[in-house]
Amino acid sequence: MARSKLLIACPETNADLLYLGGFRAPDAFAYLETAGKKHILLSDLEIDRGRAEAKVDSVEAFSEFSKLAEKAPGKTPSYAKVIATWLVSKNIREVKVPTDFPFGHARDLKKAGIDVKPVRDPFVPEREIKSRPEVHALENAIRISEIGMTRGIEVLRASKILKDGALSFNGTHLTSELLRIEMETAVVRAGGEARGDTIVAGGQQACDPHHRGSGQLFANQLIILDIFPRDIRSCFHGDITRTVVRGRASEEQRRLWNTCLEGQKLALDAIKPGVEGRIIHNMVKKFFADQGYPTEIKNGRWQGFFHGTGHGLGLEVHESPRFSEAIFQPGQILTVEPGIYMPGLGGVRHEDVVLITKTGAKLLTRLPKPFEI
Repeated sequence: MARSKLLIACPETNADLLYLGGFRAPDAFAYLETAGKKHILLSDLEIDRGRAEAKVDSVEAFSEFSKLAEKAPGKTPSYAKVIATWLVSKNIREVKVPTDFPFGHARDLKKAGIDVKPVRDPFVPEREIKSRPEVHALENAIRISEIGMTRGIEVLRASKILKDGALSFNGTHLTSELLRIEMETAVVRAGGEARGDTIVAGGQQACDPHHRGSGQLFANQLIILDIFPRDIRSCFHGDITRTVVRGRASEEQRRLWNTCLEGQKLALDAIKPGVEGRIIHNMVKKFFADQGYPTEIKNGRWQGFFHGTGHGLGLEVHESPRFSEAIFQPGQILTVEPGIYMPGLGGVRHEDVVLITKTGAKLLTRLPKPFEI
């Protein structure tokens, strides 16, 4: 197995590179880890900033190795040829790369004499256990997500219920799109970015867990609000989901909401080091089925609890460990977000973030769970 690791990616979209290099840039660059040392290869545009900011042992100029790779003066070598020249200068002929490494680069590097060996995820397993500074950064990101959620609930609470049951805010119909803007604007003001992916899904739309939501919002229906912004300072994410009813809930809606909350509490109480996530997931799923909400395909679509109980959270919204594949360890940070989706009634999801401690799980989310507002 090769001892050297190679990444070619943009740190704005590749959390491994951001974690390893500690340098933010809008374009892709190469990162190499070999013999305990970290190196990056940057364009002339970025090299001065990279030398000042990157958390690596050396920052080298792409242009210098481009000249070395020229077969003839003035003939620009391929990107892979330049990278191969850089690697050979360090006596490297074999590199480990992640499974999502660009195929074209891998092919061209092999042609240039570099043996490329993909390795299974996670490529950077140390990201899974958070340090104290990383826990603090995640807590700040969670506070930002709570600010966005608070704004969403404030707007719903302030909305008026029209005669046809539609909601109105500041004299205009309140839609998923408008409420999403209100939530994400609050996030921006708090130092985060939400990128337009916030979920505001009411009624039947809430029965699809990742439906962003669109169109008019109505009173007396279950509305799922799910926001997962990134703190622009640290690049860590928060993540929180609340399910509310503007107006009055029916007894069926109330029972669904409370059952989901009880399922989340079962999971939170069971999490501790050494426990397998799949056992907790199956326990919650069985509890929901016992309460009359089995997970099954009915009338051609899934209903019940048909997604994971949670996921790792950090520089990515969804990162290792996967809840159902995890054996919990101190220092892991995960969401706990069981949901129940019943077409014809609506969907409910409760989501909070926990830090695995030596004895159990510490709740990092602070925001209460209002229901009727």
